[in-house]
Amino acid sequence: MGGVLAGVRVLDFGRYIAGPYCATLLAEFGAEVIRVEKRDGSEDRFVAPVGENGEGALFLQVNRNKKCITLDPMKAEGQEVMRRLIATADVVVANLPPQTLRAMKLDYDSLRAIKPDIILTTATAFGGPGPWSDRVGFDGVGQVMSGAVYMTGAGDPPYRAAVNWVDFGTALHCAFGTLAALIERGKSGRGQIVEGALLATALSFTNATLIEQAVINVNRVPTGNLGQTAAPADIYRTKDGWVLCQVTGQPLFKRWARLMGEEELWLNDPRFADDINRGNNGPVISERMARWCAMRTTQEAVDALGEAMIPTGPVLSPQQALDHPHIRAAGFLQDVDYPGLPKQAPVARAAVRLSETPGAIASRPPTLGEHTDVVLAELGYDKAAIAALRQGGII
Repeated sequence: MGGVLAGVRVLDFGRYIAGPYCATLLAEFGAEVIRVEKRDGSEDRFVAPVGENGEGALFLQVNRNKKCITLDPMKAEGQEVMRRLIATADVVVANLPPQTLRAMKLDYDSLRAIKPDIILTTATAFGGPGPWSDRVGFDGVGQVMSGAVYMTGAGDPPYRAAVNWVDFGTALHCAFGTLAALIERGKSGRGQIVEGALLATALSFTNATLIEQAVINVNRVPTGNLGQTAAPADIYRTKDGWVLCQVTGQPLFKRWARLMGEEELWLNDPRFADDINRGNNGPVISERMARWCAMRTTQEAVDALGEAMIPTGPVLSPQQALDHPHIRAAGFLQDVDYPGLPKQAPVARAAVRLSETPGAIASRPPTLGEHTDVVLAELGYDKAAIAALRQGGII
């Protein structure tokens, strides 16, 4: 496929998001990624189904540019296939609990016995060491244990985010760590373990809130969309929708006051002298901003705020996001065909661009076991041997 990671082979034993999306990012920049699935399809293939065979939206998002083989690694013949695969690989990605890695012989010691310079990239729910190291969990566990959910919404009940930011953040950390490990291997010849954790990711994202609490004991409580450390920072109703406005820092606040036509009022009052005071008096500022927005359509509000160089954006539904002229013009989404879909799927490209060695969505996500025969043939299995493995329920 070409790309900056051309020549790197990755075995993807990941499930759901953290592992598969890490491998997807590597694939988008040229690595050869082979997804290893259960014979009847791994469970993450079927989340939010959109295809005639049950393939889900999440699978289509995080598995482009990959090959796919099916394999039962718990049988002796499957272990032999795995051994041959691992011998050809540079990286193994497996966001599985430690006990599962050991059972599948994907733990680092087992891998290194086959390929001494292998890199093992793992992600668990809680990381370690610690009393919860062997427990399992999804994205929401990181959200609720990091303080993020406590601070979201109005507090009763607390709300988790609808998007899996902990999973995707962990995938990004794991991809970054894998690249660092590949650079180190290029220098020293040594492989290593790259370990991510959902809880560690969530804590890293909420860290400023935790630092503030630890240092000055502020004991913040949730305030919905109203910002607490600057203002105006809220979501405001317009004539026909909603718009976000976020003002942080004195230069932005001056521009906002000028847009309101009330510089004398806002810039000379000690209640609004700096961000923290503005945050403490946020309801007063937000009330003024709410009146300004209520007199305008969403388009009028975002255009006026945008021209004043004040951070803003409309609250969009999923369909409105797909239709938004900037999102379309910027090319953030690429339409991808997949067998059995009623229409093309808009798959998000990697959200980073390299000027000289850009990534690319070069191939659609694989159908179940689509590349099993080709990959096994590369490992030295002839047609009869492949047929025997299939007959024996190994592939």
